[in-house]
Amino acid sequence: MNKTNLMKAVLFTAAVSAALLSGCGQKEDIQDSGKLTVMASFYPMYDFAVKIGGDKVAVANMIPAGTEPHDWEPATKDIANLEKADVFVYSGAGMEHWAEDVLKTLKNQNLTVAEASSGITLMKGHEHEEGENQEAESEEHEHGEFDPHVWLSPANAKIEMENIKDAFVKADPENEAYYQANYETYAGKFDELDKKYKDTLSPLPNKSVVVAHEAFGYLCDAYGLTQMGIEGLSPDSEPDPARMAEVIDFVKENKVKTIFFEDLVSPKVAETIAKETGAKTEVLNPLEGLTDEQLKNGDDYFSVMEKNLTVLKEALE
Repeated sequence: MNKTNLMKAVLFTAAVSAALLSGCGQKEDIQDSGKLTVMASFYPMYDFAVKIGGDKVAVANMIPAGTEPHDWEPATKDIANLEKADVFVYSGAGMEHWAEDVLKTLKNQNLTVAEASSGITLMKGHEHEEGENQEAESEEHEHGEFDPHVWLSPANAKIEMENIKDAFVKADPENEAYYQANYETYAGKFDELDKKYKDTLSPLPNKSVVVAHEAFGYLCDAYGLTQMGIEGLSPDSEPDPARMAEVIDFVKENKVKTIFFEDLVSPKVAETIAKETGAKTEVLNPLEGLTDEQLKNGDDYFSVMEKNLTVLKEALE
């Protein structure tokens, strides 16, 4: 274990210990509302939980708006809230690198845990081999060997929502019919979105997508696209000069018109490649989190995925 990871482990252990000792002494997100209390690990899990739970649940998103979730760690108050929650929803597949360690520390024996990616066929994460970037890639793959961004395929997102629904039914069987009805409503919306992606992207002549970080493997696999990531599965890894040259060559050879970046990460590298190749830049949202402004505007999984489809269509025409 290197010094950075050792320090993370020490700080994480300290946070867990403090939570167990202090409990209700921290600022609380979970209120005793009489509803099923749900802690969601990050935005898509929060959004799916809200859609399934409706007015029968009180859902707290553990990660603040505008925060990139890959390297986020739970605070003392988050662990204290998990001790009081009825349900914990997380995506899994290595996205929440902290989840298993936290769950082992909890004394809450009544907590229902939903690993939403359960049952989804996972894709192996792609590693870059450039020498100068090996340490950064090694850090990145501490999240696991698989690509965790399963929710960017609507078919996978539908499975995740079903797993969340099943957890709510287990924790609150009296409202099974309510949760089931909500699930069926949104299952239909996922099917419609999937069909729209297929119908829109299938006839387009270009199939190559260049993105800031490799979050779109499941989406590309579902719709016959090829993803070239400037950076790896973690958006804060830095591409070395060899990787930059490789991406620039790919853009030129495949006549890529648009370099995609995302809201929660600096666009600097994407802008550099766009300048070198004559391409433009555009946002392609991996839905790892929404900003305060997006939430204020009423954006959700479906509206963001519709916007993603619009910019993909423009880029690939």
